[in-house]
Amino acid sequence: MLRVLPVVAALLMIAVLATPLLALVLSTAPGELVDGLRHPLALSALRLSLFTTSTSLGLTLLLGTPLAWWMARHPGPAERAASTLVQLPIVVPPAVSGLALLLAFGRRGLLGPLLDRAGWTLPFTTAAVVLAELFVSAPFYVQSAAAAFRRLDEDLLWVARSLGAGPARRFFRVALPLSRHGVVTGAALSWARALGEFGATLMFAGNLQGRTQTLPLAIYTALETDLRPAKALSVVMVAVALAVLLLLGRGTVLEAVRARP
Repeated sequence: MLRVLPVVAALLMIAVLATPLLALVLSTAPGELVDGLRHPLALSALRLSLFTTSTSLGLTLLLGTPLAWWMARHPGPAERAASTLVQLPIVVPPAVSGLALLLAFGRRGLLGPLLDRAGWTLPFTTAAVVLAELFVSAPFYVQSAAAAFRRLDEDLLWVARSLGAGPARRFFRVALPLSRHGVVTGAALSWARALGEFGATLMFAGNLQGRTQTLPLAIYTALETDLRPAKALSVVMVAVALAVLLLLGRGTVLEAVRARP
């Protein structure tokens, strides 16, 4: 009996996790999937999500890579404080993230008057969607990249330095290629998180079709009018998430094979 209980518990856990996804896929016929993706709500949300997630990922790589490198190379109190701050958006509820963004960048927020004088308005714009996605997704990349940079062999960096390579050359020719798996993994997770962002985007950017309505918001809206685009977009997002996981898993296997002596 004691041997059976763990097996039963494991099977129940798998059932709880798999049944909703199976129900989604099995209840969506191929024709219904095509019709749902042709819906104007779906098409505009797809275009907007591709643009905003690509932009937020680009900003994450541009701004997050130097931060990850600094965190990996400068352990100490400052690094621990930065690491804690970076991880906070991961555990903070989405509604709190949205409210925090409003209080920071809204018209009456902390930086609102400065932005207003500069002629910039962030809330309820496409830029607000990008900022919300950046806020919730960047920590996944920074943490993964920093962990990869910490695993670097210091001797290789010293050899590159002894051969006359400057800091930039050592980073781009030695550190970054050797850390590519962690960097790519972090980038993929960051993009996937941005694609699925809902709460902070809804509160900070609103739900305006063609302007701030991303895929999760389009699914939420379609539930009230037409279930077909909601189901179709949900299937697409599940397929994308599965593809990301499979690619990351394949990359891990390849790295392990290459690491063998």
